[in-house]
Amino acid sequence: MADTSVYENPLLSRYAGREMAENFSDDKKFRLWRRLWIALAEAEKELGLNITDEQIAEMKKYANDINYDVARKFENEVRHDVMAHVKAFGEQAKSAKPIIHLGATSCYVTDNAEVIIIDNALDMVMKKLVNVMDKLKKFALKYKGLPTLGFTHLQPAQLTTVGKRATLWLSDLEMDYYNLVNLKNSVKLRGVKGTTGTQASFLDLFNGDSAKVKELEKRVVAKMGYSKVYGVTGQTYPRKFDYNVLCVLSQIAQSAYRFSNDVRLLQHMKEVEEPFEKHQIGSSAMAYKRNPMRSERVSSLARYVLSLPVNAAVTASTQWFERTLDDSANKRIVIAQAFLSVDAILNLYLNISENLVVYDKVIAKHIAAELPFMATENIMMECVKAGGDRQELHERIRVLSMEAGKNVKQEGKENNLIELIKADPMFRAVWDKLDDILDARNFIGRSEDQVTEFISEEIDPILNSHKDELGEHGEVRV
Repeated sequence: MADTSVYENPLLSRYAGREMAENFSDDKKFRLWRRLWIALAEAEKELGLNITDEQIAEMKKYANDINYDVARKFENEVRHDVMAHVKAFGEQAKSAKPIIHLGATSCYVTDNAEVIIIDNALDMVMKKLVNVMDKLKKFALKYKGLPTLGFTHLQPAQLTTVGKRATLWLSDLEMDYYNLVNLKNSVKLRGVKGTTGTQASFLDLFNGDSAKVKELEKRVVAKMGYSKVYGVTGQTYPRKFDYNVLCVLSQIAQSAYRFSNDVRLLQHMKEVEEPFEKHQIGSSAMAYKRNPMRSERVSSLARYVLSLPVNAAVTASTQWFERTLDDSANKRIVIAQAFLSVDAILNLYLNISENLVVYDKVIAKHIAAELPFMATENIMMECVKAGGDRQELHERIRVLSMEAGKNVKQEGKENNLIELIKADPMFRAVWDKLDDILDARNFIGRSEDQVTEFISEEIDPILNSHKDELGEHGEVRV
């Protein structure tokens, strides 16, 4: 049972998934530290330092068996988390105690481990992002031809289709996907750089043999599953990388925010609704309400993520010379919580996008209320073709439109423009054509073709490259 007497992080208890939470756990971090110490010792031995197979074997024996109590005891004494874990590891792997962390600085384990954890988290984000894209693709194709009112300035505008609108959400995610790909391609480890990035300690270990120091770094990075390493660093990897990470996460949050706002507006209009469970309560007072809780939660979490890049920008811009430690406590909070928030956002996005409910009759009703105004140009042109005077028709349809507008706005009645046109002899030429003219599908332009072309040309290649990762479902925890 949770300890209710202290603050509990809601990202862990309410929102984010377990996989992402485990990725930022102490277990993962400290096991990576031990893997990095083992990789360093192996590479140093391979290049001629006096390290034995027995020492490395004993380190490997305890690689995943973290003696946390011992580490905490040492940290209380030395006030240094890395040295506490060096000592704790040495208490277990006693024969290796003299060579653990040989030549390294704390950032050898902290920074390399952080990059790996971020890289793994980016993979998790990528998987959920393409799954959301897959859900939106299916929704867009299903409703590619269903006309709906378009809106500019939140005012009724030319018609679009429900599916075409979904491609706008999908297009945002496509841009996020490629930004994420570019970020993944830029991931580099800090490598084996020493205290201020000069590799001086390792040059001493290898008696001034620069080639061996270069080879040491290459081998260590390879043992950790990477090939790219920063060519130069101070004590830490460049903190601008964290800024780039948070910018990409912010962009994903921006896309989700836009989607969630659109769903909230559509639900207000009763055209499209997010899923609502059988026993779900919308309001403690108003029992009839069906609040867009999921979309509101997306908006709420996204707002937090949007605020984070500036934090990383400040950190990156205040790294004095080779480094300063005022980034450390901040990074422990910001990086993990950014990923946990985006994970929660994508979980919700998955859940909403695959369970959207479309009310086509409400959509048709809203079209019927506005389409007569939009169709006036078409009506006028048909009358001109039949011999009417364009200027006289324009003035007459303006007068009738004003009368219909008054009927709607001042009287609270239905739009009766079509009835007025049917009663006016000036428009006799189109009386028998009005149903065809007012077919909503005449006003959606290339919406259907745009949906199919966009998906086949731009989205399908992305999804096909991730086909083995598709099939995820979003979970709403509470």
